[in-house]
Amino acid sequence: MKKLLGLVSGVVVLVLACSKDSYNSGNNNPPPVDCSTISATFAANVSPLISTNCAKSGCHANGSTNGPGALTSYALISAAKVQIRAAVASGNMPKDKTFSATEKATITCWIDAGALNN
Repeated sequence: MKKLLGLVSGVVVLVLACSKDSYNSGNNNPPPVDCSTISATFAANVSPLISTNCAKSGCHANGSTNGPGALTSYALISAAKVQIRAAVASGNMPKDKTFSATEKATITCWIDAGALNN
């Protein structure tokens, strides 16, 4: 019985340690981002990140019904900015990789600055 309990405990610890959750604040709010040194623009910074990591087959390409749908243009990305910010800041997106702190800050700071088409 002790071996079984130890095995189950070990599996639980392993699963929790390998989860995609990138913060452990004890609540659902991601840590704040310091945008004072980030000057992200849509064309130069945000669009390439989303095009490469999000707007692809099986995720948010044309015709997608996943989450906010397709993220293939400024209009679609801007319309989904609240969902994008929450998913990126929490580390839930993208599903197949983890954004670096700089990539997360680029997207969240661009949205926080008004999500301009610049």
